[in-house]
Amino acid sequence: MKRILLTVLMALVGLAAALYIQAEQIILGAEAYIFGYPLVIMDVTRSNATRLLGPENQLHRVRHFPDANFREVVRPNVDTLYTSAFIDMAKGPWVFEMPANEKRYEVMPFMDAWTNVFAAPGTRSTGTAGGKFLLVGPTWQGLAPAGLTLLRAPTRMVWLIGRTQTNGVADYPLVHGLQDRLTLRSLVAWQGGHDEAQPVWQPAAQRPVPPIEQMQAMSAVTFFSHLARLMVDNPPAAADGPMMVKLQRLGIRPGQMPNWGLLDRWSLGLGRWIADFTVARELKKPRDLVRGWATPPTILGNYGSFYNTRAVVAMVGLGANLPADASYPNTRVDQDGRQLDGSHRYRLHFKTGELPPVNAFWSVTVYNAQDFFIDNPLQRYALGDRDPLAFNADGSLDLLVQATAPAGEQVKNWLPVRAGEPFLLNARLYWPKPAALSGAWGMPVVERID
Repeated sequence: MKRILLTVLMALVGLAAALYIQAEQIILGAEAYIFGYPLVIMDVTRSNATRLLGPENQLHRVRHFPDANFREVVRPNVDTLYTSAFIDMAKGPWVFEMPANEKRYEVMPFMDAWTNVFAAPGTRSTGTAGGKFLLVGPTWQGLAPAGLTLLRAPTRMVWLIGRTQTNGVADYPLVHGLQDRLTLRSLVAWQGGHDEAQPVWQPAAQRPVPPIEQMQAMSAVTFFSHLARLMVDNPPAAADGPMMVKLQRLGIRPGQMPNWGLLDRWSLGLGRWIADFTVARELKKPRDLVRGWATPPTILGNYGSFYNTRAVVAMVGLGANLPADASYPNTRVDQDGRQLDGSHRYRLHFKTGELPPVNAFWSVTVYNAQDFFIDNPLQRYALGDRDPLAFNADGSLDLLVQATAPAGEQVKNWLPVRAGEPFLLNARLYWPKPAALSGAWGMPVVERID
């Protein structure tokens, strides 16, 4: 027995010594994973899109809202129809044209490979007259032809993730017409006045694994190898110099795959696990809540060296707009800080004159604990100012969140959830007014009423 205890003790001492020796590797591994996560998930998302939607360098016009089976991106919306494209700047330059549009709010943000929004043409920034834009890569030299506004991408991989306001299913025909007028062509094709030749493409026979699940299943070695390869054509920003020094201490450089021994692999795997665990824990913590609501930071879409924030947004809201184009208050708790749960009934009460202050429109969406839509008989996932809501006699508004339908006219204001299951609420304020951006106005508390 003593021999067994001694053996166990020696093993524990050996493990502690190994942890101490590898402590730097573990810590650096966690930091490097957080740093590189947005770039890798962007590429995984690109790969999925080319298998599901079509080739790169073409506009893909989403014609219908997603439903409860949708798993490609967390927290999807039913406010807008998307017009998107993953664009390879090595095959550019490209010309993107937006005709005049006075009928619906639209925003066409261009994201670099690190998920920063480097341009966002649309109703707010460029008005309703539309525009013509020359999209070039980081090393392109030259002058934009007359009539084209220059947009310079800092990375080879670019994601255009445009949104056009859509007022329900009945609005599809009008919005489809607006989508059809958007064009993306190479500069050569634009100058020649012709369209691009369309490559032969067939959708994948089997639906690929959602990006977030691929990231979770990816080993540390695979992740960091992928990161090293991607950084060749999608270089980090100049401000990332200190982080690049840390990556080099791990043997990670653009184009150089890490060559680690077993202990190093174990250390980096542990560092990656610590990073995932820390992010998951932090996401569940209520921070800087105002009446139970958290509002994403003002650096959304322009992260600088705030790597933790950038990674969290990539995990729970990849493709987020700039705050000036859309603000996303969200909550998981009621007025007493308790987790929202479908076993109870809730009310969201907007006082008279205190609806969300926006220049475009607003909505409130309900999601399950995995950040996807909740299946329900009405196939209703959100409510907002474009819905035929039932206002109170004094002009105030109550949105009801519960598992069973309310009586009478209040069914118009019902957001269905599932009994016994946790959920969260995510508001969207499109083109928010200054009061919403400054915090002078905030979402009302979610009241538990039984």
